[in-house]
Amino acid sequence: MQVLFARHHVRVYRFVLRLVNNPSTAEDLISEVFLDVWRQAGRFEARSQVSTWLLAIARFKALSALRKKPESALDDEMAEAIEDTSDTPEVSLQKKNKSELLRECLKSLSPEHREVVDLVYYHEKSIEEVAELVGIPENTVKTRMFYARKRLSELLKAAGVDRGWP
Repeated sequence: MQVLFARHHVRVYRFVLRLVNNPSTAEDLISEVFLDVWRQAGRFEARSQVSTWLLAIARFKALSALRKKPESALDDEMAEAIEDTSDTPEVSLQKKNKSELLRECLKSLSPEHREVVDLVYYHEKSIEEVAELVGIPENTVKTRMFYARKRLSELLKAAGVDRGWP
């Protein structure tokens, strides 16, 4: 096994390195290749050269490793360059407060308006679907949506909330 490793590990390593493009991954894979060769030496049928058999095992292991690996590993510089678009704690709290206020304002709407708003915005139903569910004409759904949004806007403005999120 020592002779086999000494003769072929450099060639196999270079082959795997070209496939995975990562020296530490290539080292790990070479270890796995020669461990498999040691375990399964009796299965070698001598239909090809030993080097061909080793490269076939190495190729299989490298391709398997590439499938498991994320598309591209991030280095520290790339990771630092990625912009964090998540909300700050302050913005999250403001959104939560606005959401609670919006729920309170929704309670102030008439049941007909609240039902239409709930179906359209929270259950993502189309105007046609709401009309069918509620049993009213589509134009009535549109009219209710118009007046419900207008009333919500007034209620939110009275509560001191502007239209947008921070």
